[in-house]
Amino acid sequence: MFETYRGIVYPNQLDHMGHMNVQWYAAKFDEATWQLFTIVGLTSNYMSMNSKGMAALKQITNYRLEVFVGDPLLIKSRIIEVKNKAIRFLHVMYRVDSMQEVANSELVGVHLDLKVHKSCSLPSGIRKQCEKLIQTTTE
Repeated sequence: MFETYRGIVYPNQLDHMGHMNVQWYAAKFDEATWQLFTIVGLTSNYMSMNSKGMAALKQITNYRLEVFVGDPLLIKSRIIEVKNKAIRFLHVMYRVDSMQEVANSELVGVHLDLKVHKSCSLPSGIRKQCEKLIQTTTE
């Protein structure tokens, strides 16, 4: 797995019960997603130069432990599967000080052609990089 996020829980991220609200888990997983995409070549430069994008099709999040103000967080990620137009990947969020898993999120993202607003094939180089990362994490 690759480190794709490192941060901390801030006071404005708490809900009325005093722990990090679910919207912030989603936001931190989203930041990790863009780091993971960059690793495989889905950079902002690639997308802007080629009128391409990515969109989430599915996200399943499991909450394991509550986190509170000041808790240091780390997300590690890996590619699970790559298809012609989509990538399935996993994020695991940990408390840095204990390395306890606090949440995980499995997502499916689809590659988009922004000119026609439809899904399109991932470039072969990006698919190959995803496959390489899949093999690296299964060895």
